Formats: sequence, structure tokens, C-alpha cells
Amino acid sequence: MNLSDPRFHDDTAAREWLEARRWRNGKVCPHCGNADQAAITGLKGKKHRPGVCQCNACREQFTVTVGTVMERSKIPLHKWVMATHLMAASKKGVSAHQLHRMLGITYKTAWFMAHRLREAMRPAADAGPIGGEGKTVEADETYFGKTEESRPSPKRKGLPYTKGGRSGPSNKLAIVSLVERGGSVRSFHPAVATKPVVTEIVKANIARESKFYTDESRLYTGLSAHFAEHSTVKHSVGEYVRGEIHSNTIEGFFSIFKRGMKGIYQHCGEKHLHRYLAEFDFRYNHRIAVGFSDYERSCRLVEGMAGKRLTYRRIDGAERHLQG
Repeated sequence: MNLSDPRFHDDTAAREWLEARRWRNGKVCPHCGNADQAAITGLKGKKHRPGVCQCNACREQFTVTVGTVMERSKIPLHKWVMATHLMAASKKGVSAHQLHRMLGITYKTAWFMAHRLREAMRPAADAGPIGGEGKTVEADETYFGKTEESRPSPKRKGLPYTKGGRSGPSNKLAIVSLVERGGSVRSFHPAVATKPVVTEIVKANIARESKFYTDESRLYTGLSAHFAEHSTVKHSVGEYVRGEIHSNTIEGFFSIFKRGMKGIYQHCGEKHLHRYLAEFDFRYNHRIAVGFSDYERSCRLVEGMAGKRLTYRRIDGAERHLQG
């Protein structure tokens, strides 16, 4: 990253860069979807701020931020561009305190800005399953942080999990991830990782033609008939690799996630965990190994801003309201 790049300290350069990323084939009205360049007019003069356009089809005005997570933000555009690059380029993330110090904005603003960027990292709802014929998908679950309330344990006849236990679900947040070798990862945070819940996640997100590899967890039993192959390794007896059968790829992803959460973010409320998972998924899915540089990753992040909104509202100390 070259910090002398004009887009990082000049609003005009930042706006032009954002327009080039969002509107590769010409401007599109976010209100009515009109893409006829002859019907879109750039407004100039003292009465209009730079970058304002008017759609002659619906008579509405717009800028490059309308219809994105940046809409109605008072943060200068060059600071948005800098934050976008930092979030995209930092392998284990960048904290809101770091954004607050580097960008010269308040911590509260940096916190909300980071969450809006995580919302932009969220994958499209219509993304198809991962894997496919000749491809291998690994699945595993891990437990991180603490739940805000004690939850009943299915193994203890509805009683809460015990307070002890350094591993396993002992009042920790469950995370289930699926990774295609050489491809992308998808992570989920179910309230409780039970077999029916995990089975539904696996079936809905992995193509049936895939080879499916897991450890010996009972959460994945009974899935052999659903995939071309389902093989396991037995960690309980010290077996971690048997030929091409292993879950080391997903373990590597969990390692990056936990180092980032513990070393950079340090604390994450359960109600926000899904967005942190989207952040780590995004960077993994656009990593250098699959052909993305830091710059290209930040471009993909800008493209993901369109059609998403995140508003800030606090009611009696409740969760910050998400709307999108």
C-alpha cells in the first residue's frame, strides 16, 4: 500500500476511484436502475457538491455513496477508502481503536465504520453451493468466546453446560465452517451446534458431487449417502492425515480466525459474531493464493458495498440495530 496515493488523502481522487470501481460500465441510478448515460446528468455549480448526478428518468439525485453502506455518512470519502484498504489488506483484521488513531475519527465512528465494512464483506444471498464434481470440501466446528446466557446441553438432559472445560461447547459460541480445498470458505454461527442444525448447514451449502472430509465428530454421521464420498480422520487416536483425507485446511482457517479475534479484536459480543465471520471469510476467499492482491481485494470490497445498508440505533442499551 502506497500511502502517498491521492485517493487516501484527497476526496476528489477518492470519489473518482470509488466511481470507477462501482460503475465500471458507466453510472447507474440507484433509485430506478437507469443505466442510459444520456439520461444521467452530472450537476455542477456552487449549489451542488462534487459528484452529484441527476437521473432524468426518475428525476432523483444521487452520488456514488447512495445505496451503499457509505450512504448518509459524514466521514470524508478519502477516509472511507483508507479504511477499506486497511480492512481488506490486514490478514487478521484491524481494530476500531487502530482505525480511530490512524484516520483521526472518534472511536465510536471507527467502530460503526468497521461494522459497515464487514456488512459489505457479507456474501450474496444467492451464492450457490461450494464444491462440486472432483472437488473436496472439509467441515469442522470450533468454539470461541462466551455465550451471553447459559444454554442447555443436549448431552446433560437439558441442564446447562458445566462451567469447566477448556475445549468443547462449555458455554462458548459455536462456529461451523465449510472450506473447499483451493477455493472458498463459509462460516456459520448456530445458537447450538447440534447434529440436525449442522446437517442442514452442510446439505444446503455443499454440492452433492463433492468429496466430504471431516473428523470423527457425531455431528457429521449419516451424511455418507448425501455426497460422492464421506471420509473421516480419527483425532482421538492421533490420526490427522490418511492419504488425502484430513481436515487440516479448515483447521488452518480457524487458526487465522482465532489469532485475529484474540490478538486484534480481543472481545466480540455474540450478536456481532456473524459479521466478524463474514470478514474473515471474505479475506480468505480473496487471498493471494487464489489470485487476489491487496488492491484487488479492496476493489471487491467496494463492489460489495452496493445494495447494503447498516444503520446505527441504540435503544435502552440493546443491540445496535441492523437494517439491510
